[in-house]
Parts: sequence; structure tokens; C-alpha cells
Amino acid sequence: MGMLASLLGATLAGPLLGVGWVARRIAEAAEQEHANPARIERALLELGAALEAGEIDEATHDAREAELLEELAALQAPADDDPEAAP
Repeated sequence: MGMLASLLGATLAGPLLGVGWVARRIAEAAEQEHANPARIERALLELGAALEAGEIDEATHDAREAELLEELAALQAPADDDPEAAP
């Protein structure tokens, strides 16, 4: 019975471990994309185009632009408590 239980356990654990690995890779990719300044720059360009096209008003543009610029500044600023950022 012990060998059968071991075999069944490995059969069930394999796919679950694979799903966990895929989930970690997806989370890492999402984090890298979120921390990408080019994403914010694209959003700023799209925001300007939306304003020019009349899709959004000036207040909406200004509010969203401030959020994006703040996010960009946070990405570009070195972290004071990050040991990898220190020389």
C-alpha cells in the first residue's frame, strides 16, 4: 500500500507543482511589466492623444498625468533602503 500511495501522491503532486511554477513565472512577468518605465511613457502618450481627440477633459488628463508622473518618478528614484542599489 505504501508504494501505491507514494505513486499516487507523486502523480497528483506533479501537476500541482507545475501550476505553482507557472503562477510564479506569470507573477514575475507582471511585476517586470509593472516596473517598466516604457509602460508609463506609453500611457502618457496615449493620455495626450485622448485629450487631443476630445475623449477626455483637461481635468481628467491632468489628474491621470500626475498619477503617471508620480509612478514614473518612484520607479526612477533609487531606493534608500535597497542594498542592491548601493555601490
